[in-house]
Amino acid sequence: MTENTSRRGLLLGAVGVSAGAFLTGCTSHETKDEDGSRGPGEQPAADDRPGKPVTIGFAGPQADHGWLNAINVNARRRAEKYSDVTLEITEGSNDTATQIGQIETLVNKKVDVLVVLPADGKALTQAGLEAMRAGIPVVNLDRIFNTPQAYRCWIGGDNYGMGLNAGHYIGERLKDKPDARVVELAGLDNLELTKQRTQGFDDALKNYPNIRKVARQAAEFTVESGQAKMAQLLQAQPDFDALWNHDDDQGVGALRAVEQAGRDDFLMVGGAGALSAFQAIKRDDGVLKATVLYPPTMAASAIDLARALGQGKGVGGLAEFEIPASLTLYSAVVDKDNVDQYMPTGFQ
Repeated sequence: MTENTSRRGLLLGAVGVSAGAFLTGCTSHETKDEDGSRGPGEQPAADDRPGKPVTIGFAGPQADHGWLNAINVNARRRAEKYSDVTLEITEGSNDTATQIGQIETLVNKKVDVLVVLPADGKALTQAGLEAMRAGIPVVNLDRIFNTPQAYRCWIGGDNYGMGLNAGHYIGERLKDKPDARVVELAGLDNLELTKQRTQGFDDALKNYPNIRKVARQAAEFTVESGQAKMAQLLQAQPDFDALWNHDDDQGVGALRAVEQAGRDDFLMVGGAGALSAFQAIKRDDGVLKATVLYPPTMAASAIDLARALGQGKGVGGLAEFEIPASLTLYSAVVDKDNVDQYMPTGFQ
């Protein structure tokens, strides 16, 4: 993959079964007083009652990866939930010039709100700026634009938090083992998100002086690269206690390499939240014991935010009249104890 084809740049801590649980109750910050009238400064109970019609333009990615496809699916399904939302969705593209043209078309159609997961955040910044200048609020999804002036709200995952939580999960399971050894199967090293995930992982391991990271190999977020690079790791490191793999798609290949090598002497933690990973965790018959979420449900929450912006509403459960400027997803760890809760969110 390249910067344009990578899928991450990563609403609240309750993201999981329903990423937009708080957002579906976006309201206008009025509640009924004791006499039944509406009073200012308070929010009514969350509801999905139809409001002002809103046309949302969605410019998403090409579905050439399980996570990217799940982004598009989540956006469509969320929009279908609302009778007051019309979704104008473009054909997903990882080509910057194509996506700029698609965004310009949506702006010319005068959609009420734009939701954009840019192929390249830096390269698409100008398109976001032009939409905002045209009076169309932009919800910037995941890969972030270069300036906050290009979006009204950003929502995405926590790459550093993924590494941090993966490191703590592994650390707690190896904290009593002398001279524990771990290895890392990263993503593309030219991506900032990969560096953030590695930094979080390394920072977490600093809390466990008995644990050493003895090897790191970068893959490419594909099944094929995961299998090839994992095979190299296994050959170079015949003895280690844990593996953190940045991505569940490349993890499919990594698990194939593990099976071919006949290895079962370490624990593995994945990343993202693929259905195949959840199923393997639930079976508990292999090395994969957990995965750290980078949930594609963020796209559903982006639709919730866009609807709220189009209707001039805030977020249910918060006191402010406006939606926040930035929302960072929590990278929950999913293991056999909670996998059933997250199973419905797994992507293929």
